[in-house]
Amino acid sequence: MRSEGPVAIGGLIEAAALRLRAAGVTKPRREAHRLWAWVSRSSPGEAYLSRDRGAEHEPAREFERAVSRRIAGEPLAYVLGSTGFRHLTLRCDRRALIPRPETEGVVELALERMPTGRAVDLGTGTGCLALALAREGRFDEVVAVDSSAEALALARENAVLTGGGIRLIRSDLGAALRGERFDLLVANPPYLTDAEYGALDPSVKAWEPRSALAAGADGLEVSGRILEEGRRLLRPGGWLVMELDSTRSGDAATIARSLGWAEVRVHDDLFGRPRYLAARREHLE
Repeated sequence: MRSEGPVAIGGLIEAAALRLRAAGVTKPRREAHRLWAWVSRSSPGEAYLSRDRGAEHEPAREFERAVSRRIAGEPLAYVLGSTGFRHLTLRCDRRALIPRPETEGVVELALERMPTGRAVDLGTGTGCLALALAREGRFDEVVAVDSSAEALALARENAVLTGGGIRLIRSDLGAALRGERFDLLVANPPYLTDAEYGALDPSVKAWEPRSALAAGADGLEVSGRILEEGRRLLRPGGWLVMELDSTRSGDAATIARSLGWAEVRVHDDLFGRPRYLAARREHLE
């Protein structure tokens, strides 16, 4: 009796795409190709070109496990274990929020204003902002701060992975930085209201850390603290650039002006939503 040969890679990918579509994944075929590329240690383009080849047993089993994880709702970045952020590829898992494309705009705006001196990233998570500044700027030092030991460990792994020379500190925002002064402060703080967090899709709420998403009844609890502490952390002339929820960016700008920040301006993200707050620390207290 003749034994059947291995299943074609294209057949595995198409079957996976059908299962992903049934599970509600919005781009099932693209994700199926990315998952096969990951398990076969190739690029998505190479995965596509190898569709007619037979799939080896172990990669096929690993692919099945990866597809099942995705069908169960686990974010793609966590399944793959990595994600891209500007010029970096970062390790990514449940210890920290997945870096979003919108957050890359913080780096752009920050470098336009202050590409040198000392920079601090409050609530670093994966380390994406701090590592991008270290890679693209000309800073004497970049300090990455997080209150979560798990997130800080992930940021440390990413610093090793990318060769980013950053200093990592565990702290509740700027509490452990008393006496230090910086030229640039960046942050992507939690900015959802508690009610908004409760209504999140399970694909986010069931996987990503609550502490990186929810910020009290009005969503401004953490960003308000950063605006207050930033006056102490920044030298006169230093800049703050922070990501915000687009529906509350105007409220955050009002808070900034009431605290004495100068040149307060809200900038749109790549989708045209008011997403970033930039402000300058001009005067001594």
